[in-house]
Amino acid sequence: MIAANAVLVFLWLGVTTYAVLAGADFGGGVWDLLAGGAQRGLEQRRRIAASIGPVWEANHVWLIFALVVLWTGFPTVFAALASTLYIPLTVVAFGVIARGAAFAFRQASPQPAMKRAYGALFAVASLVTPFFLGMVAGAIASGRVPAGIARGDVIRSWTGPTSLVGGALAVGGCAFVSAVFLIADARRDGQAELVAAFRRRALAGGLAVALLTAVAAVVIRGDAPRLAAGLGGRALPVVILSAALSTVTLVLIWQRHFAMVRVGAALSVLSILWAWAAAQYPALLVGSVTVAEGAAPHATLVALLVTLSVGSLVLLPALGALFWLIRRPATAEV
Repeated sequence: MIAANAVLVFLWLGVTTYAVLAGADFGGGVWDLLAGGAQRGLEQRRRIAASIGPVWEANHVWLIFALVVLWTGFPTVFAALASTLYIPLTVVAFGVIARGAAFAFRQASPQPAMKRAYGALFAVASLVTPFFLGMVAGAIASGRVPAGIARGDVIRSWTGPTSLVGGALAVGGCAFVSAVFLIADARRDGQAELVAAFRRRALAGGLAVALLTAVAAVVIRGDAPRLAAGLGGRALPVVILSAALSTVTLVLIWQRHFAMVRVGAALSVLSILWAWAAAQYPALLVGSVTVAEGAAPHATLVALLVTLSVGSLVLLPALGALFWLIRRPATAEV
């Protein structure tokens, strides 16, 4: 049980890291979509491209990491999710591929018409992908994915009320985190007008997330009672922490105190996900599979933990170096 919980911690660290880093990436695409016409939104799109260009591929390492850990450490859970939720997961896979390809081709295309077409694909995929990821999370949280191969309804499992509000929250959270990160990048490069523009977007995104969270609380109470009970029980301190972090971050943005807003926004998203984890634990599939029941054999878990520990010594410094290198003034053509 100790080994299974240790693997679960690695898994959730991967999920939450992906939510923050790739979330900011997806959110950049959302703001790209809402930037305006070709000329009016040009500077914003250049800022977004400069910010996400060096890291968008690296961010998806965490998705692969989470899938591999889930597959190896909790194979029965992986099988149930993959066979019941294959439709939204396929949409997510195509969304990740489409937005990455469109982003790359937009940068390389010499024709304005093709740039606009690739830009539209990039932006729409950036909106659709986190929405479907949120729907997957809602399906799991509401207990609509039973144990076994394809035992859940392949449509109704991920289209319930909790899934819909989860998708909306995912998009809103991505947009909020991205706007905050873009404030920091624009500020670092001395782009005062863009700082003001993304400040307005961060405030709007934060307020939208607050409203969606209130709606989600009502929806979850009626649609996912076990999750609601957990959020009001053992996870309540984390829920309160998340609300406090979000409020402080919005106040700092409003007061134009930008030094720590990036950390505050990231921690706000992290605390929401960890509140979900605390509320659902020890269930991996609500109502059917716990951590102990879904874990791989002990020898497999030990081997996985050793591999993850050694691999972290290589991966984390490399990613740290990447993010350190890009924290320099830079621009990119769109």
